[in-house]
Amino acid sequence: MISSMTGFARREVSGPFGELTCELRSVNHRYLEPGFRLPEELRSLEGELRQLLAKELRRGKLDCTIHLRGSHRAEQELRIDEAVLQHLLTRTGEVASRLSIGTAARVDPLDVLRWPGVLKDDAPDTESLHGACRTLFQETVREMAAARRREGQRLRELIEQRCGALAELLVHLRSRMPELQTRLRTRLQDRLAELGTTVDAGRFEQEVALLLQRADVDEELDRLDGHIAEIRRVIEGDEAAGRRLDFLMQELNREANTLSSKSQEIDITRIAVDMKVLIEQMREQVQNIE
Repeated sequence: MISSMTGFARREVSGPFGELTCELRSVNHRYLEPGFRLPEELRSLEGELRQLLAKELRRGKLDCTIHLRGSHRAEQELRIDEAVLQHLLTRTGEVASRLSIGTAARVDPLDVLRWPGVLKDDAPDTESLHGACRTLFQETVREMAAARRREGQRLRELIEQRCGALAELLVHLRSRMPELQTRLRTRLQDRLAELGTTVDAGRFEQEVALLLQRADVDEELDRLDGHIAEIRRVIEGDEAAGRRLDFLMQELNREANTLSSKSQEIDITRIAVDMKVLIEQMREQVQNIE
């Protein structure tokens, strides 16, 4: 099933660490190009998250944002370990007494707070936080991939509709070819009559054959049929289809241009223009496919 390169997904989870939120946005891009915005506590996971992303998605420019909002963080960071503080003050008093100086005159309260262990470390367990982040990111990526597949299904239907319309034009053109060839022969006869020129039957048939050869588009029609069949095969497959479809759009357009350049009838020119309109519509949709 083909996938689109555009999509959005958002998930969140709560735990002892607070609240984690993950948002993914993707747009068209030739390759897979993720950009990450992570809180300081999760920066070490960026390489791992890139690998997780590459397992699910192949193309697209992605904006990956993870927010961490702690639970009562300010209060937690200012909780004092009374036992450590009392032990520190006792030892400080002993030193001050031996030096015969006043404790209060030498101790700065901010220095006391900076002393290791005085403020309780209520930071979330790193492994628990990282594990929650990995799980949340994987779930968000899967949600993004599912959304892109749903959009891809819509694109597949649009491309199939254009392929059907293009195939109908080919059938119509083939049905008109005998009539167009007859008109080409008649036009040559009328032109010779206007000029008052007479040629033997053999020479006339040679000229007609040359004109029909230059106007022959059977090869182009066969190749167009083949490209349409290949497009249908690709959009029904399970592999990434964007690059192959983009190449097929170029091939379709090349054949339609050749068809138009060979045309000596306004009817063929009009059909070729209609084909190019359908091909351009498909090409615009293909730009969104992974």
